Amino acid sequence: MVEGLLRWYATEARDLPWRRTKDPYAILVSEILLQQTRVETAIPYYERFLRAFPTVTALAEARIDDVLKLWEGLGYYRRAHHLQRAVREMVRLHDARVPAGLAALRALPGIGPYTAAAVASIAFDVDTPVLDGNVVRVLSRAFRVPGDPARARTRRALEERARALVPPGRAGEMNQALMDLGARICVPRAPRCAACPIAEECAAHDHGDEQRFPERSAKRPAPHRDVVAGVVWARGRSRVLLAQRKVGDLLGGLWEFPGGTVEAGETLAGALERELDEELGIRVAVGEHLVTVHHAFTHFRMALHVLHCRHTAGRPQTHGCAAFAWVEVERILDYALSVADQKVAAILLAEVRGRREPGR
Repeated sequence: MVEGLLRWYATEARDLPWRRTKDPYAILVSEILLQQTRVETAIPYYERFLRAFPTVTALAEARIDDVLKLWEGLGYYRRAHHLQRAVREMVRLHDARVPAGLAALRALPGIGPYTAAAVASIAFDVDTPVLDGNVVRVLSRAFRVPGDPARARTRRALEERARALVPPGRAGEMNQALMDLGARICVPRAPRCAACPIAEECAAHDHGDEQRFPERSAKRPAPHRDVVAGVVWARGRSRVLLAQRKVGDLLGGLWEFPGGTVEAGETLAGALERELDEELGIRVAVGEHLVTVHHAFTHFRMALHVLHCRHTAGRPQTHGCAAFAWVEVERILDYALSVADQKVAAILLAEVRGRREPGR
């Protein structure tokens, strides 16, 4: 199995930008980006990120707002925070270099077992396996490993299988071969078994039950939340108020139209008035509805109801946010926003620009 897979990888490996370098920092950036992100989506972010922050030191010294702006639209923003914290630890403890050992990599903020193993094997030729979603699918089928991979017992069984496949001195090749096989051939639905280099050695293929693996437990439906946010206009209607989320919060460090969750029994206007008072210490007069944006997070679905409102009293304070700013409408997109708030900003800009057209 090992030799067949390595021969296949030697001729069929995907040409990816992070495979054209042995720079451990670039490889680390790619592995962080690829968490929860498809390769096709990650490539332009990887290229822009390395142009802006080409070294450990450059990223360590960057403003987090600039980092998040480059990450904008990619989601899972804690990855960006963790990556910057990790490189700052490298500057402090490792002479601004990515450490080579598994233990040293694991000790860095936000670097889990998969990322540490991937960087160690690919950048430093450490003989260690990796388990990402693609590898889990390949191994589950090849060896018909029962049980949900999210369970510890099944995970350990998969890790044992992966470790047994690592050829000394070629862990990086083997790990990437398994990743490519899962991404291109051993796909979740309708696997291309006729093109698979290990089909004759695959237990699931032999039994004709490839689709059964990996076994998954039934998922509970994601809960729904109604959230309200305000386009809070300053006097004169040229600037609006943005708030920056605290680092430890969901979407930490991003800027947003301020607001929060609608509680049971509240109207949208009542919830917005309460949230703006609690978060920023201000009073508003709530006006027209601008838009409702629907967005799905990992663990819940959100309907974001956005209302125009006018600031009437109180000087903004950072009671429930990291910072605030009164922003000219045309400059809103200069700030790092979540996907939902980017949609709101685009609709707001279109509305404002439409009002300025001659004859309107």
